[in-house]
This record gives sequence, C-alpha cells and structure tokens, in this order.
Amino acid sequence: MPAPRRQQSQRPSRSRGAQVRSLSALERSASTSRVLNLLAVANTQGDSPEHAGAPFFKNRVLNSAIVVKHRLRADDLFLFDDFRATATKVIIPFERGDLALGGQSFFVGQRGWTELLHQACNSPTDLARDIEVLKILDGLPSLDPFLIRESLRRDGYQIAPCYFAISPADLERMHAYVGMAISELVEKALGSSEFSPSLGRLVEALLSTDVDERLEPLRLTLMLEGESFREGVFSWKNFLYYKWALAVLWPDLKLVAGEIGALTVTGPRDTETAVYLDAARQRLMAAIPAQKNDIMRTLRVYDEAFKSLTARNDPQAFRDFLLRAPELFISLGERVGVISHIGSFWRYRFPKGRAPSCMVDEALDILQDFESGLGATLPA
Repeated sequence: MPAPRRQQSQRPSRSRGAQVRSLSALERSASTSRVLNLLAVANTQGDSPEHAGAPFFKNRVLNSAIVVKHRLRADDLFLFDDFRATATKVIIPFERGDLALGGQSFFVGQRGWTELLHQACNSPTDLARDIEVLKILDGLPSLDPFLIRESLRRDGYQIAPCYFAISPADLERMHAYVGMAISELVEKALGSSEFSPSLGRLVEALLSTDVDERLEPLRLTLMLEGESFREGVFSWKNFLYYKWALAVLWPDLKLVAGEIGALTVTGPRDTETAVYLDAARQRLMAAIPAQKNDIMRTLRVYDEAFKSLTARNDPQAFRDFLLRAPELFISLGERVGVISHIGSFWRYRFPKGRAPSCMVDEALDILQDFESGLGATLPA
C-alpha cells in the first residue's frame, strides 16, 4: 500500500547520490527479510565449494545480484500491467568492486523483464531455471531466509546453506519450538496412546519438505485432500515459524524503536529536512509497536483455530483455517518481514552498547526506507 500522501510531501527528494549510498549500504549489509544480498554472499563465500556447487542462480552475474522487496512508488506503477503494492527488484551492479558506478535494475514481472534480465546478465544462454527461481521469490511475501529455503526446496531446488542467513543454532531452536507445538497437537488431537510411539516420526515428517504417508493420520483428522493438505501444511509450518520469529525479534525491536527516537543526526540540513527527520523518528517509534500488534491479531486467529483442535477436539475450525491460511500467510509474512528488516538492519548498522549516530544523508536513507516498508501502519 502506498505511503500516505501527507508523509510523501514531507519527505525530501532522493538524489542520485542518495541512491548510490543506498546501494552501497545494501552491499555492506547482511541479508534481511526485505533484502537477499547475493553480492555479500559471493564476497564472503565465493571461494567455498558449496557456493559454486549448489548456487542460488546458475548465471554467475545474477548470482552476485542484490534482490529487494520494494514498495512501489507512483512512478513505478506504469511498468506493470497489473496493480501491485510491492514488487521484487533485482539490482546488478555494473562493477562489483565499485558500487559508486551504480547498477542495472528491473522488477520481476514488469513488462519485458526477461529481456532486461538477459541484457543485464550479458547472457546468450538459457536462463529458464533462474527465471523460475525469480518467479518463486516474487510470489513470496518477504525474503525471509527460512521462507525462501522452504519454498525453493518444496519446488525441488537444492541450494547451498551458505546462501541463507540462518545459523544452525537458530534452525535448531526454531525446529524445537515447532516440534513442541506439533507434539501437543499429535498427543491431544490424534490420541497419545495410538500415536505416541510414532510421535517423533510425525514431527519430523511435518517439518520436512515432503508431505507423505507419514502424515496420513493428520490428513484424515483434518479431512483435507491432496494439494489443499500440502498447501495447508506449508502455511501452517510458516505460521509457526513467524510466531517463533516474532518472539525472538520483539525484545530487541523494542530497544530499536527507542534508539530510533534517540538517533543523533549530524551535519547541516535545511528546514524541510530537519522537520522530516524529527517527525519520522516519532512516527517510527509509534508504528513499530503498532505493526507488532497487527501481527499479533493475525496470530491470534491461528491460536484460536489451533485451540479448537487441541483443547476442544474439534478439527473443523483448524481445517477451515488451513484452507484460508495462504491468504493470511501472505499478509503476515509481509508485516513480519518489515519489522524483521528494521530490526536486523538497524542492529547491523548500530550495534548494541553504542549511542546511534550518523550523518544526515544516511539518516534520510534509513528513515525513508523504514517508513516506506511500514506504509499504512504509520500514524496519520
């Protein structure tokens, strides 16, 4: 959803220099839920056998791109035949070692985007596989590493772990959290006496990419068939992931919101810029907890449906939830992705224990990026 017009009019325009600074900041940063930084992965992991052995993109130029979930501005909309609020932007630097030279960019799905891709990659070879991967990324609500990893694995793409910014410890903790929730379901909904001996296998099956006969007791309980069951399981697993991610993110994100309000901005600025900086910090301090509350409202829909299954032994409500979960999941993923990006980018740029301070041009880039992502959550 486009940012409110009032806020657009308050924002100073972005210069070519600001765009170059933003590209440089993206290159220096780690991947977040809005940024898939393959250039940074290439710079740090390019010599590893797994980087070349199971690449994200087969084309070497594209495999050093920066992919961004971009909230479309008014002057972007004409590029598309359909209306959309966000799009997947691919940025290919002209020179990997000097981002000041800029780069070529395009949106996945804009008119003629595959031709632009071939031009940017300078590739006469077939890019069909990489085009399909880009389409999968474009269909996701965020570039959350777990979501990308699960989605690509589900469609048969085996990509090296070095491309995903998920530590083994985080994966283990997330799987333990999901496994605990699934264990409760299996014991209460499916009957502990009959299924406890197979509990571990059922948990493993639900967390795996494939939906196979090991989940047949669960499918029968929920009265779902074929693709509906597969899609429901996929969305269910991601709902559980987002519940875990929010629990992990929120304690530090509260600190980040306060630090945004306390950000020291140095350097000369005109009156318009000064007014924007003060107002933007206040808006973000209010919008971050508001976004979290919106996410919690969606998660409560899941919690209530799950309670019907586990506490009231009524599978119908949870079945209905799974059938409409993809719609809820897209919105949830976008909102979690926004605050995850804010938290991870801010903490990367301003580590704990240091008073946050930056020059005015960088402050504009950061605050405008955060406000663009939060969109409608910003206070009027």
